[in-house]
Formats: sequence, C-alpha cells, structure tokens
Amino acid sequence: MSTLSNQNDQVSSTPVLPLLEVRNLCKYFPVYSQGFMRKEVSKIKAVDQVSFDLMAGETLGLVGESGSGKTTCARTILRALQPTSGEVILNLPEGRRYDLSQMSNKLLKPLRQEMQMIFQDPYASLNPRMTVGDIVAEPMKIHGLASGSDLDGRVERILLKVGLKSEHRHRYPHAFSGGQRQRIGIARALIMNPALVVADEAVSALDVSVQAQVINLLGDLQEELGLTYIFVAHDLSVVRHLCDKVAVMYAGRIVEIASTEALFEDPKHPYTRALLNAVPHPDPDVPMEFELGGEVADAGNLPSGCSFHPRCKECFQPCDQRTPELQTMPDGSGVACYLHGESDEKQ
Repeated sequence: MSTLSNQNDQVSSTPVLPLLEVRNLCKYFPVYSQGFMRKEVSKIKAVDQVSFDLMAGETLGLVGESGSGKTTCARTILRALQPTSGEVILNLPEGRRYDLSQMSNKLLKPLRQEMQMIFQDPYASLNPRMTVGDIVAEPMKIHGLASGSDLDGRVERILLKVGLKSEHRHRYPHAFSGGQRQRIGIARALIMNPALVVADEAVSALDVSVQAQVINLLGDLQEELGLTYIFVAHDLSVVRHLCDKVAVMYAGRIVEIASTEALFEDPKHPYTRALLNAVPHPDPDVPMEFELGGEVADAGNLPSGCSFHPRCKECFQPCDQRTPELQTMPDGSGVACYLHGESDEKQ
C-alpha cells in the first residue's frame, strides 16, 4: 500500500512540460547594397528575442499593429522560415522533445503533421484546380498516413466536423463562400490531428457574422480535439473571446504577455493601453481615444533604447538609451517597460 502511494506521489510531482517552449527566437532579414559587388549593409529585425511557453490545450494570441512581427514569428515557429537564432522546443507525449530550430528539413518532415497552419486568405490558400476532397486529403497522402477507403472516410468525417457536407468533397473552391473556404482550410489543417495549430488572421478576411461562426467553430474543435492554438490577430475583441493568454508585439519584440483577463483589465505597457483604447465601443456616445501617433518603428532602422519611445507619452530618460528586457511581474505577467520592474530607473 505504501509503495503504491509513493509511486502516485512521484507521478503527481512530475512537472508538466509546456507543449511549446520558445526561447530568444530571432529572425533577421539581411539588407544588401545595390550594384555588382553586393554586401550586407544592415538587418531587418522582424523577430527579436521572443520567448514564451504554451501549455497543451491553451490558446495564445499574438497581437500588434501591422508590421509588428506577428506573422513572421508564427511562421518561424513552424519552420516555414529558418530562425536566425534561438530555440523552438516541441514537447510531445512519451517524452519526445524536439528543437525545431536546429532540425534539417529531412528530420523535420515527420513532425510537420504535428504542426499545421490556417491561413489568412481562405481562397489564395486553396488550389483552384483541386477538388475539396483532394485538398483536405493531400496532407495525409504526403505523409503516407492513409489511402483508399480509409482516407475517404477520414476526409468525410473531418468535413462534417467543420460544418460542411459529404458531397462538398467533389466540388472546387470557387463554388464556396469565404466562410466555407475557411472551413475547408480548417479541415485540411486538422485532418492529421496536429498538436499545434497556428491561425494566421484566420477570420480577418470574413464578414462579421461569418467571423463569429468560425470563431465558435475553432473553440468547439479545440474543446473536442484538445487542440493548442497560436492565434495571430489584430482584432482584440476576437482575441478576448478565444485566447487564454495574450502576447503583445511591437517592432519584433514582445512588450507584454499576460493572461487574457489580466491584460484586458490591467494593461501595464503604454502600447497595450493604446491598443485597447483604440478598440471601437458599441456605445456611440463614448468618445474614441486614439493615443498612437506615427507608425510602427522601422525594423530595419530601429530607434535606440525602447523601440516604442518615440510614440510613447510616458517615456523618460532610460527609454531612449537602453532596451528594456521582459520582466516578470508578481502576478506572473511579463512587461518590457521601465515603468514596471525597473522603477528605480525612473527619474
């Protein structure tokens, strides 16, 4: 009896690893001079020192203005882009642990079935010369996971699961509405039961009513299949509805990361507060507060210190001299700002 109890204690004390561990991830694009003797003159820091953990079953929202590095970060995590430096650790069941950033394309191929992407444009991401059935079945064929009647059955089941009909598999993408095309993209991403799904602005190209349907579908599928999402978006109302935690990006860096509830109720970074204040209010009598002037910092020519300081109304002396690191707050959130975590610097 005591032996069984000790074994249970050991099992319960085993730490649960995150499904995804991102450490100091960087993606730089070189800029070359013109002319015959081309040489590298600078780098565009599209993603710079990004770190976070994502537990299985969670949804992380990546938010920020256009050009903040959200999509590049997501594509680098999936190895659609080769990282410049950093680590992307994928922890799968049975102790399987992989550093995706260091793997060759040959070794990475079997892991592709564990990582899938839902693209922003539901039409451009579908081959117009292939039927829906062939589009959804293609990942299974590439990885040799099913064929014949087994494959047909899987395609039919996943189409039904995303709200389409069995007979739709014989039609071509042009015969469907935007919302239906996105459902096809979702079916293609989920047919191999991936551990991680990246949704890159998956509802931004859809009508508002259709957005709600697709968002509810993603939530239902996550609950049913135990999916883990990285949700790239600029619509904060969508993020608040779907995500468990949110990472706010600016000029390639995460400036704040927190649970969704904490971030919306008590945003700590001035950039986060400005984004939230710019969200339209349903009451027309409530005035809009546009606090952001100028444009996102040029990733190829970043200002010294904090990249946000030229647009920040609360900046002071250290902000234009040193880049703030992401500091962990007592509530577990993280913020890269001298207003928090390094308050002794404030003058």
